[in-house]
Amino acid sequence: MIIYDKLWAYMKKNEVSQYKLLHSGISNSSLDRLKKNQPVSVDTINKLCIILGCQVEDIMEFVEE
Repeated sequence: MIIYDKLWAYMKKNEVSQYKLLHSGISNSSLDRLKKNQPVSVDTINKLCIILGCQVEDIMEFVEE
């Protein structure tokens, strides 16, 4: 299962608000899916990395269920 706990920690550490994500092209539904550790598109992950200036491994990780 892919989880996004690293995303929230990265955002907190770098003082990035959810508001900034919404105004940078991340949809409200994608943000909701991220909060619930539900699947999101690769395009959404790509946008997050561009907005945050980070690598994929900085915002998500795989854990076995």
